[in-house]
Amino acid sequence: MNTKQKVVVEEVPGNFPEKRFRAGAVSATVWRNKTKEGNGEYHTVAIERCYKDKDDNWQTTNSMRTNDLPKANVVLQKAYEFIVLNEQELFKGEV
Repeated sequence: MNTKQKVVVEEVPGNFPEKRFRAGAVSATVWRNKTKEGNGEYHTVAIERCYKDKDDNWQTTNSMRTNDLPKANVVLQKAYEFIVLNEQELFKGEV
């Protein structure tokens, strides 16, 4: 019996992560977004923790355990630095 499944990759137009920072099971993902009017951009950051459930399947959550908080602090700081430094590069020649 063949138990292999075919994986289909579908490209969906839209937003893709700009950068992901990871410390152990905790990650912060930086997203670049366009305003509804289309004349500007802004960033958002999503934070999540990966874990295996009782069936040994990988899951994600936005809830952090106490021991995850230092890692969350590190990845959020790196995300912030990435956004700020990139914005500085963007606006360098405009002053």
